[in-house]
Amino acid sequence: MIPNLDVDHLKTFLAIAETGNFTKAADEVNKTQSAVSMQMKRLEEMLGRTLFEREGRGSKLSEDGARFIDHARRMVDLNDELVSAYTKPDLKGTVRFGTSDDYTDFFLPEVLGKFARSHPLVTVEVECIGSAILFERIKRGETDLALVTLRQNDDESEVMRSEKLRWVTSAKHNTHLLPVLPLAVADSGCDWRRFSEDTLNRSKRPYRIAYSSSNRAAIDAAVLQGLAIATMPEICVRPGMRVLTEAEGFPAFHRFNIGLVSKQGQATQSALALANHIRDSFAVQGTRMAAE
Repeated sequence: MIPNLDVDHLKTFLAIAETGNFTKAADEVNKTQSAVSMQMKRLEEMLGRTLFEREGRGSKLSEDGARFIDHARRMVDLNDELVSAYTKPDLKGTVRFGTSDDYTDFFLPEVLGKFARSHPLVTVEVECIGSAILFERIKRGETDLALVTLRQNDDESEVMRSEKLRWVTSAKHNTHLLPVLPLAVADSGCDWRRFSEDTLNRSKRPYRIAYSSSNRAAIDAAVLQGLAIATMPEICVRPGMRVLTEAEGFPAFHRFNIGLVSKQGQATQSALALANHIRDSFAVQGTRMAAE
């Protein structure tokens, strides 16, 4: 007979995976370290697998633990969504949410899916536009919540993630070897376009703007077809693209931050709930990438 897994054990397992330490995980789940260790012993005995390996003073996921983490997270998420649907007040209303389309594929499907299951009566109006425009709309109160590329010295946003900006080309073409580099870039207000042009100007590398679009899919298509090179976050690099290195004459960029910014004034409960879902999603993504 197949045993039933305890959701509390799974939450403890995820806390250890996220913190990399039994002691820190114990604080996260409000248990003693001995209770945490006992829960993991029972879970491993039930599965017949070792989930963690010692690494100095911490713990890292074993190969089986790395495979188990997505299953555990899905069970915990389903449990929490089901309980929330019946125990939390039914939120209603509309949230005006904006983000750059650079982040839509990586974050939005999971965020919006979980939010809709937890708060089915809330309407989310999503607009995919540039970060510079979103900052202005937030300032004017036209957007409630936005996921944006943070500007330097921006202290009004909550940092969600630090990301690398990369030069990319087609894996099947040598576009980057052309004497005059063709660039695929976003609109003129985009920081990444400015970074690219400033870097090439400093290195005195000849280039031309071959494609300009506010749509990430159009830029991706130009790169994949070998028509141009581009700059994009590492999380946006798709199969069929290749990252260009400093050894190939493409200097590294400084890291940049992805952040969450909210309309000034008291936020609605619906906006606060969506913001919490976004925070949780980034925390989950960070754990996944650390385990890979």
